[in-house]
Amino acid sequence: MGKENLLHLLEAEAGEYVSGEEISRKLNVSRTAVWKQVRKLEAEGYHIEAVPRLGYRLQGKPSRLSVHELLPKLNTKRFGRQLHLLDVVPSTQDEMRRLAEQGAPEGTLVIAEQQTNGRGRMGRSWVSPAGKGIWMSLLLRPPVPLPLTPQLTLLAAVALSRAIIREVPVTIGIKWPNDLLVNGKKISGILLESAAEDERLRYVVVGMGISVNLDAEDYPEDLLTKAVSLKMASGNALNRSDLIASILEEFERLYELYLEQGFAPIRSLWEAHSVTLNKETTLHTPQGPILGVPRGLDDMGGLKVELADGSSRTIYSAEVGDRVVGS
Repeated sequence: MGKENLLHLLEAEAGEYVSGEEISRKLNVSRTAVWKQVRKLEAEGYHIEAVPRLGYRLQGKPSRLSVHELLPKLNTKRFGRQLHLLDVVPSTQDEMRRLAEQGAPEGTLVIAEQQTNGRGRMGRSWVSPAGKGIWMSLLLRPPVPLPLTPQLTLLAAVALSRAIIREVPVTIGIKWPNDLLVNGKKISGILLESAAEDERLRYVVVGMGISVNLDAEDYPEDLLTKAVSLKMASGNALNRSDLIASILEEFERLYELYLEQGFAPIRSLWEAHSVTLNKETTLHTPQGPILGVPRGLDDMGGLKVELADGSSRTIYSAEVGDRVVGS
């Protein structure tokens, strides 16, 4: 039995319960096989209610993004104008890198309904169920030196924060360098991957994962204390196309500002949204933990940290820990 056969059977019942016994008989499979296919459909974004002695009922289907719905909403010159909308991929980052190597223009966008191997910073996996989030990668070809790449990470965090705040009644803070938090819980991940040649950036792929309409049951239990969706935080499901259009508009505007005026305006915006600054924190660097108080960004995008002895140190790679108790 394929999950498609089960889906057709549940759809035919128009929202009524179908017993596991009846499904087993009609599809000539075991009750265990039925349960496994139900789980597969749920992983793709279908909402199936299971009630003892009543059976299974299809309550909702995953909302799907549409090129025809999204493109008219774009207020950009380049970002998203070359659009690749895919169903299921291992990672939008991998798809975009392939397109970039084939010469795709700046602003090309890859969106997937579902990722089976979505990844975040430090090699972490990213929960990417079908039809409930924004899983996308944007291609940049910035005319900037390779050492300035970290500035683009900070720019991406600012763009997403400002766009989301415009669409959703939530307060977002940026945890260095680019984690977006709502009430201390992560709602978005940003991953930049670059290709360079002779100290010159060839391209940058900006991966963005935004937990939009996920429910609590979509998360592994151990993540519920650390992650949240915009739907869970605001109490309302969101139109993903509206949010994508807003993100691309804000990203393109800030990117053009950055190319015209440099990092200074982006730095000011990042510092205004930050929840990392002026709090005693442990920073876990490749060289070991550092205890200090982050005070701001330097001209390259590094984090300036005031140490206990009054000296200052700039950090370019670290995981920011929780605030120290009593600070």
